[in-house]
Amino acid sequence: MKRVGRVLHVSPNGNLILKAENLPRTNDRVVDELLKPIGRVFDIFGPSSAPYVAVKPHVKEPSHLVGQILYAAPRRLR
Repeated sequence: MKRVGRVLHVSPNGNLILKAENLPRTNDRVVDELLKPIGRVFDIFGPSSAPYVAVKPHVKEPSHLVGQILYAAPRRLR
């Protein structure tokens, strides 16, 4: 599991905005520390020296995740 970063806020269109610590790939699955599915990486933006990650959440109350650390789930091998 790779640590993506901490949730800063929820954007007006409902995406979670994270301050990136490790860059995931677009469409990577994102989970919390208990491996509960949170959503998928929607976009990576900002300066390359301090990027941000937008996650499209699949949870009912994404505002409860503000301040939490989220992780990129490992890809399954086929």
